Amino acid sequence: MNVFEAIILGLLQGLTEFLPISSSAHLLVVPSIVGWDDPGAAFTAIVQLGTMAAVLWYFRRDIVDVSRGWFAGLVRAGARDTHQYRMGWIVVVGTIPISIFGLAFRHQIEGAARSVALCACALIVGGLIMEACDRWGRREMHVESAQIRHGWLIGLAQALALIPGMSRSGSTISMARLLRFERADAARISFLLSIPAVVLSGLFQLKEVAGTNFDWNALVVATIVAFISGYASIAFLLRYLTTHRITVFTVYRVLLGVGLLVWVYA
Repeated sequence: MNVFEAIILGLLQGLTEFLPISSSAHLLVVPSIVGWDDPGAAFTAIVQLGTMAAVLWYFRRDIVDVSRGWFAGLVRAGARDTHQYRMGWIVVVGTIPISIFGLAFRHQIEGAARSVALCACALIVGGLIMEACDRWGRREMHVESAQIRHGWLIGLAQALALIPGMSRSGSTISMARLLRFERADAARISFLLSIPAVVLSGLFQLKEVAGTNFDWNALVVATIVAFISGYASIAFLLRYLTTHRITVFTVYRVLLGVGLLVWVYA
């Protein structure tokens, strides 16, 4: 992998990690179309650390508030009736499903699941589910109203993102919309919930490739580009969802999925 490829893949990772169009799908499909080697699940997971750095910086105040509220609630019963305490538990319990399934199906995720046809189907099916949830979901709740039980359900939805093409943000935003959260609040919960899962995945893959002949220069470049583009993607999506439906992303996913199926089977 050369520097140009690293920049393009980092840009794709940053822009598509938080938009509900699946970063794993784009990192799998684009190299296939242009004739590059598959960067692999390890490359994807590690470069995701760049986008997680963008989340940490963008939501730094929220993270500090939630951390303080959660730790305060652990030691003082009187501090448990706060949305920061509940959000801390939402992040914790919401990370459990993807951790369990990620470890249990690690070999399939890194091997057979990296199929363009499977990815195309996941883009289409996930997009239609996302649209249905957005249309049926009522806009009644904000982040402050989130309960710990919501963490389990959104966490189960997040585990679907282990299938390339499903989209982590798409799955979690869809579940949050079904639970009646406002669109922008659903995205905010999705971003906060993604932090431990992606960081743990990236660190695990970093351990796996340490000491190998991995192209570390390309990896560093891709990670930096992913951070910059990821930050811009977060800011854009939160603003967009305050006044727009999610339909444009559904249309993009379905068209991309259909185009990929035609490309594979034509």
